[in-house]
Amino acid sequence: MIYSVRGKLIHTESELAVVECAGVGYACKTSFYTLQKIAGADEVTLYTYLAVRENDVDLFGFSSAEELKCFKMLIGVSGVGPKAALSILSSNTPSQFAVAVATADSKALTKCKGIGAKTAQRIVLELKDKIAKENTISVRGSDGIAEALPRGGAAEEAVTALVVLGYTEAEALKAIGTPDPELPVEEIIKKALIALARF
Repeated sequence: MIYSVRGKLIHTESELAVVECAGVGYACKTSFYTLQKIAGADEVTLYTYLAVRENDVDLFGFSSAEELKCFKMLIGVSGVGPKAALSILSSNTPSQFAVAVATADSKALTKCKGIGAKTAQRIVLELKDKIAKENTISVRGSDGIAEALPRGGAAEEAVTALVVLGYTEAEALKAIGTPDPELPVEEIIKKALIALARF
């Protein structure tokens, strides 16, 4: 499996970036977000996913490991193919996508080209559960700063979302502290991101 490609960016077009490595040009299908990130760069590194199908082989490349992770999660959802995944990641940064899933904001996903309400709801339902299972929230932070969070509550969902965004569990717990139990998940995440920016 090709983990990444690094080399000279020799060509870009809609949803495509070609990276030359040791004389070989690798055509990587990609998102508008990645194209924006690498625009004007001479040398780039793209984290890749090789999709092998019965009659086709496609290489997908992304400017960050976080975006690649989001792509893999999306194509793991039943009924969501690479084209739909690229559409979502072209309209959302990895952070925006993660927050939309963590906060069950399926409407944000329907704004993406080709994503209907049913598909958006399926993405949220399937990935929210997957994220929760992959990122188990412990009762206390490793540094003992945060108080216990109620299992399944808004605060726990906020911690899960922040972990998906790349923060450690301890950082997320510290930023959230003991939130107002009446606050919705979205507000908790916003306040935590502001606190993390100050840290």
